[in-house]
Amino acid sequence: MSLISVGTVAIDNIKTAQGWKRNLLGGSASHFSMSAGLFTEVHLVSAIGKDFPKKHYDFLKNKGVDLSSVIESGGKTFAWDGEYKPENLNSAITLKTELGVLVGYKPQITEKQRNIPNVFLANIGPDVQMAFLKLMKNPKFVGMDTMNLWINIMKPDVIKLMKKSDLFISNDAEAKLITGETNLIKAAKALRKIGPKLVVVKKGEHGVLFYCDDFMFSFGAFPVDKVVDPTGAGDTFAGGLMGYLAKMKKINERTLRQACVYATVLSSFNVEGYGLAKTAGLSMVEVDQRMKSYVKFITP
Repeated sequence: MSLISVGTVAIDNIKTAQGWKRNLLGGSASHFSMSAGLFTEVHLVSAIGKDFPKKHYDFLKNKGVDLSSVIESGGKTFAWDGEYKPENLNSAITLKTELGVLVGYKPQITEKQRNIPNVFLANIGPDVQMAFLKLMKNPKFVGMDTMNLWINIMKPDVIKLMKKSDLFISNDAEAKLITGETNLIKAAKALRKIGPKLVVVKKGEHGVLFYCDDFMFSFGAFPVDKVVDPTGAGDTFAGGLMGYLAKMKKINERTLRQACVYATVLSSFNVEGYGLAKTAGLSMVEVDQRMKSYVKFITP
């Protein structure tokens, strides 16, 4: 079962204690597609500028990502400069953001793509997410992500989207920001009351919390001894989760637990390199090997 996602395709410039890494392929949709593509066909919906490096476009295409609805227009590609301090690798410091072609962007998809059953609204403005969702005919499963920026400046629009979503993914800070709850269990329950049947709260190095009406579970993170660049870890997590569920074609406690395990493992690869360096060449053999180690880690 194929999967379609709207989100950003970006040029990232990342600064860490090791120095700058420039002109990296980034963006929520790019990171999402790397992990989701291990399980199913991924259709990407976004916008790029004429300055977007051909090598990045060719890379995504060669990875099997359907780029039919990636629009190239005049202006610059969305670009983000961020810094991670050694003492706090969980939080990025935004140095510069250039929206470029995302200003006024209106998503477009092909007629055939309107029938794709699995939809994910990766991190981008909620107005763009809603415009995209309205293009879909009758999606069977809708997942969404957001970020603190949109919650702070467009919270009513985020809430409207949550009411139309089956799955909501956020980090712990975003869950607390939306609900006003400081306890994560209470926050997850409050998110569920807004609309989405399934709630996933990412806790960074502390793992993940899943909540729905019938059951709840929590896993720790895969232990990574050297975090290089956390950019896109959440998007990688979302791609793994959505990709696995799309592949399985059914949603129950077992598949949701497995999906969260795969998502956790995939995000652990992401943080070990800059940009897509570690996720771009991943095979399921490598993923399954690490998954076995992870299951031993979390299972008594």
